[in-house]
Amino acid sequence: MDSLEQTTLARQEEATGDGIHAARAGWSFGGDTPQHFDRHVARSVPNYEAGHRLIEQVSDFFVKKDSVAYEIGTSTGTLLRRLAKRHPHGARWIGLDAERAMIEYARNAHSKVANVEYLLANACDVDYEASDFIVSYYTIQFVPPRYRQSLINLIYKSLNWGGAFLFFEKVRAPDARFQDIMSAVYIDYKLENGYSPDEVLGKASSLKGVLEPFSTRGNLDMLQRAGFVDTMTIYKHVCFEGFLAIK
Repeated sequence: MDSLEQTTLARQEEATGDGIHAARAGWSFGGDTPQHFDRHVARSVPNYEAGHRLIEQVSDFFVKKDSVAYEIGTSTGTLLRRLAKRHPHGARWIGLDAERAMIEYARNAHSKVANVEYLLANACDVDYEASDFIVSYYTIQFVPPRYRQSLINLIYKSLNWGGAFLFFEKVRAPDARFQDIMSAVYIDYKLENGYSPDEVLGKASSLKGVLEPFSTRGNLDMLQRAGFVDTMTIYKHVCFEGFLAIK
């Protein structure tokens, strides 16, 4: 193998931090990503743990003893288990993920909870039960835009009247100047959090065409088209935002 071939292979998969490697435009939640995922996302997303606590607090207003509740994109199941432990009496918690490696990791997690189940499924294809609470923590942004509105429509349809959809997303700015500012601030955050410039660039490269954020307005418009009337931003930190929509 000559030096050019070696260089080409090296560029096919780059370090993105925390022991995770991914190809250009090839970020994946499969492979060995699950075992590194919780640390990686906690270091990559500002106030990640605080977001979990906020979701737990909001859930108190919607989850009843006979509730069915979903997490779309449950990944390792960390948030779902916390919610289930907070509401242990009667409520059923269903975690959905399209990545088999994540579901297997979640099912084998050391902290198992009786009222939790995990389904290997594309969230766009699920026959949802009538539910009171649906949460998605930085997941909808990975759903291809051509399917995203259909998923929100499904979520709205499945919710009981008075039920809530709570989702957090990375968002785009309303114009180029603000986008430049938000991007620079976020890059500084990652560098200050211990990631190398190569890892920051490697992660950005791997997410091309995989992570497709909408703007704040784009997310709110999507909720409105689905039928939601009562919506608000419940969390905001630079390019990260949490939306609460009540049916």
